[in-house]
Amino acid sequence: MTSEELYKELDYATAAKANRQRASQWVLAHPETFPKLLETCFNDIGDLSHKAAWVLEFICRKQLTHLYPHLNYFFGNLQNATKDQIVRPIAHLCELLSIAYYQKKDPQLIDVLSETHKIQMTERSFDWLISDQKVACQVRAMTTLYFLGTEFDWVHPELQQIIQQNIHCGSPGYKARGRSVLSQITKYNPDNNREQIPKSK
Repeated sequence: MTSEELYKELDYATAAKANRQRASQWVLAHPETFPKLLETCFNDIGDLSHKAAWVLEFICRKQLTHLYPHLNYFFGNLQNATKDQIVRPIAHLCELLSIAYYQKKDPQLIDVLSETHKIQMTERSFDWLISDQKVACQVRAMTTLYFLGTEFDWVHPELQQIIQQNIHCGSPGYKARGRSVLSQITKYNPDNNREQIPKSK
């Protein structure tokens, strides 16, 4: 399959679920196009890039293992995801990966997610959390960092500080996820968390 054929499938009119599903099914029927789909997400090809990111997210929500053989490329290019429409699904994939690794303990992912990948995911998630991103991206980053913090002990204090500094002026979605993550941090580190979780206003 050529790039042009993939681009044709991605050139749908709207982000409607039916369009994303159709494009996802086409990619799954032609698995040799998956690396090109991933590459399109991180290259600036206009609307095709964010449409590729939506399709990638749709595929990985159903079967995250499709991403496992491509983790080096995925994490190595996180910094190239800069547009809101691309960052949101990419942040969601990081959240899904962190849940699969730390909570679900997926043995396939445990075999392939390296220390370097975790560092790259941590750095980018903090960047998303402290920069001017949509709340959908930031709440994904909070959860990702919470799980990473169960392995790297420096992450929870940094995450806790950022949330506490911003929660009072955040959106309802930010506040809800922030309070939940702060509660999780407190339960995970009961002896190291004396700060009271901010109450909703």
